[in-house]
Amino acid sequence: DRQTLVAVLQFLRRSNLRESEEILRREARLLGDDLGAAALSPTGTGLLGAAGGDADSAGENALLSRVTAAATIAIGGSAAAVASSSPGVAAVAAVPPGKGVVVEDQPDVSAVLSAYNQQGDPTLYEEYYSGLKHFIECSLDCHRAELSQLFYPLFVHMYLELVYNQHESEAKSFFERFHGDQECYYQDDLRVLSSLTKKEHMKGNETMLDFRTSKFVLRISRDSYQLLKRHLQEKQNNQIWNIVQEHLYIDIFDGMPRSKQQIDAMVGSLAGEAKREANKAKVFFGLLKEPEFDVPLDDEDEEGENEEGKPKKKKPKKDSVGSKSKKQDPNAPPQNRIPLPELKDSDKLDKVMNMKEAARRVRLGPECLPSICFYTFLNAYQGLTAVDITDDSSMIVGGFADSTVRVWSVTPKKLRSVKTAADLSLIDKESDDVLERIMDEKTASELKILYGHSGPVYGTSFSPDRNYLLSCSEDGTVRLWSLQTFTCLVGYKGHNYPVWDTQFSPYGYYFVSGGHDRVARLWATDHYQPLRIFAGHLADVTCTRFHPNSNYIATGSADRTVRLWDVLNGNCVRIFTGHKGPIHSLAFSPNGRFLATGATDGRVLLWDIGHGLMVGELKGHTDTIYALRFSRDGEILASGSMDNTVRLWDAVKAFEDLETDDFTTATGHINLPENSQDLLLGTYMTKSTPVVHLHFTRRNLLLAAGAYSSQ
Repeated sequence: DRQTLVAVLQFLRRSNLRESEEILRREARLLGDDLGAAALSPTGTGLLGAAGGDADSAGENALLSRVTAAATIAIGGSAAAVASSSPGVAAVAAVPPGKGVVVEDQPDVSAVLSAYNQQGDPTLYEEYYSGLKHFIECSLDCHRAELSQLFYPLFVHMYLELVYNQHESEAKSFFERFHGDQECYYQDDLRVLSSLTKKEHMKGNETMLDFRTSKFVLRISRDSYQLLKRHLQEKQNNQIWNIVQEHLYIDIFDGMPRSKQQIDAMVGSLAGEAKREANKAKVFFGLLKEPEFDVPLDDEDEEGENEEGKPKKKKPKKDSVGSKSKKQDPNAPPQNRIPLPELKDSDKLDKVMNMKEAARRVRLGPECLPSICFYTFLNAYQGLTAVDITDDSSMIVGGFADSTVRVWSVTPKKLRSVKTAADLSLIDKESDDVLERIMDEKTASELKILYGHSGPVYGTSFSPDRNYLLSCSEDGTVRLWSLQTFTCLVGYKGHNYPVWDTQFSPYGYYFVSGGHDRVARLWATDHYQPLRIFAGHLADVTCTRFHPNSNYIATGSADRTVRLWDVLNGNCVRIFTGHKGPIHSLAFSPNGRFLATGATDGRVLLWDIGHGLMVGELKGHTDTIYALRFSRDGEILASGSMDNTVRLWDAVKAFEDLETDDFTTATGHINLPENSQDLLLGTYMTKSTPVVHLHFTRRNLLLAAGAYSSQ
């Protein structure tokens, strides 16, 4: 490690990165003064000589990249024994921000791969692997399930090592002999792997590079780990031990080993499970206090009752709307934690309307299921790729593969544009109905088509005040449209690749987008650059959702993980693993405590955000789940899938009596109910229409949407 440190210092000096060198040296003093002194000596004496004063830069690059890879591992507690570098170095390598440093996101390919230097005899690889396999299969049941997690990462790394060192025939026979033993949910990764048969193939393959640079995380009990370590050291099986130390991160916990079911529920993502440390940060999942303002009483209702000579019903006077939520939620973030836009008068009016609708809301439950109204897009030969419905259910928008965005009015009220500037100047600005007068009746129609994108439109989102509409596309842009003029106001360029999803914050002003470049970006409508960039996923960010309090954003990815990001500082505060395929839908419960996620594996997983734990698994769909939505009060979860069904689940029952004690949180010993069929309240088939979007109206009518497919 000292040699590495000195090599890094030399490299920084040669690249004229003085500041980084200073920081590194300050950190190095923490490791020991003698090292600091030795590193300071400019000539090749002492330690420096040992590192090789004129070490060629390729070697240093390799060292450096290895340190950088190590730096991404937060070394904590019991895992320190397994990680290959000392905590000091890990801390140091994370510091230098200089240009010369290999940035973790875009690793220098040759340096990364050179970690697969020639080790061991290629003909013995099969023997090594089958020896370990035999040992694990013969171990006690309680350890076998845990140790079986090693099969997949070892298989991949040993195969890549053989390919990298150009032992192509050995690699081929190794793959053919053992690929059938891997878990079924790794099939897609193995297909990619089987196409890498030459050293040259490895350079362009992003997935494999990620596999190389990020350590595969396994969660194993201390007993199982000791057993493995003893076996490998007795057998002198250095090849496998080297891979375990170099490429795996073993998160050791004290306590009972986990069962096969518990492990199966949590594994399956590209980089293994999440480290326990990753889900320790505090999350303010409570809701913000609603602003208080006076609600005018309806007179019409009272008059209607009076006509037939019945006595007037006395309505209890409501002094202010926010009366029910006067107390601040203890789990809520501070009101001013992130700046939110002020409420305009029109927003207050809308809130009042919302309250009135809510008073007539149907209380849902197992005995009272919602009616479902399905909007089918017929003859959508343009290819429907995205749908959204306004919060008040007055408009519906479709994004299409022919790059158009089409907005329909769902109510009898037609869509109208604002008059031209010349006509507007003639209007009496003081009149009461000025908002009506500015609208041009001649433009009234049920459908407006918005042109501007140059590729399929993959995501659409209405602003909460219904003045704006977002759309994101394969062309790499997110566009903001005005629903007053039905024209494009801004094109936000930040993603260089297709943008898969976008969504407005529940408070407006902010929005999030996620795309093929593996990052999600947070924007504000009045900034043309993103405010935050959330980087960490190992594959496309396929869907994005704001938490109801707007302080957090959830992203689902093709790396089969869901991450929760803090809007304030851009940190990743939760990593949820357990899906076996790319994630395509996310929904927060209305109270902000839970998250539901759906993926291509046809499972809906339920997560407790505060504890960072999986608390439920809903099985039933047979194809990708593209839509998830909780009812307005959170009693029912609706899921819509490519299998042409909408399913309703009992969310109250799913979230009651959760075992979220400290032990479960610490070890991930989750106990999911065996049978999710008890939670299924109903399945509703369409004739031949995959469900792309779901929406509960303010009165809890469920709206669903999709395009009829004739196959």
